[in-house]
Amino acid sequence: MIELKDLGAGYGGHAVLHGISMAFPPGQVTVLLGPNGCGKSTLVKAALGLLPDRTGDVLFDGISIDRLTVRQIAQKAAYMAQARNIPSITARRMVLHGRFPYLGYPRRYRPEDREMARQALAWADAEDLADRPMSELSGGQRQKVYLAMALAQDTETIFMDEPTTYLDVKHQMEVMSVSRRLAELGRAVVLVLHDLSLALREADQLAVLEEGMLRRTGTAEEIFSSGVLDRVFGVTVKRIWTEHGWQYYYV
Repeated sequence: MIELKDLGAGYGGHAVLHGISMAFPPGQVTVLLGPNGCGKSTLVKAALGLLPDRTGDVLFDGISIDRLTVRQIAQKAAYMAQARNIPSITARRMVLHGRFPYLGYPRRYRPEDREMARQALAWADAEDLADRPMSELSGGQRQKVYLAMALAQDTETIFMDEPTTYLDVKHQMEVMSVSRRLAELGRAVVLVLHDLSLALREADQLAVLEEGMLRRTGTAEEIFSSGVLDRVFGVTVKRIWTEHGWQYYYV
């Protein structure tokens, strides 16, 4: 399990996060919520050791991230970034990049690596894209391939920064379905989302950030009842009971 202990982080001496303490439990989907610029993406990067300007600590199964190599971190946590360069390779080769933490140099893919990539493409509903160049794919198709690459990494924790960007409603729901299935397999899934309704409906745990500080964590019921979303986002969050459970909306 990954735990944040009084975590602070920023860029070029400018602090963005202040004293964040929380954990990402296995078997749960955790969603990070907050206005633009509140530090959600910074938190994810700091948790993965990608920012040099950091205070506090990040623990991987009780071990400080400072005692782990980049390779060890990559074997424990995968990261689907918000934006990526578009290389001139096929989607299958892109997904195989998720196997890099397990390979020596020069990299030679093993049969198990190719099988893991195939399974990841299937999980992400991207098998039909496997042999197509990344440069020819739409934004939504690329997003599915990047998701497959993160899944191919086969880690205990997976961080996804705005994974539903560029996706239509159907594929947004598929991403959430994959997240739920991963959690059911005992993985810790951490998502940065902007859709309050989707987050409240699907998350086991929500963390609300504002101005680089953690305002509240809890279940959807706890977060909704606290009124923190109304205050932080400047909206009124409401809900209605349906045959599928509570459906949230805001005005």
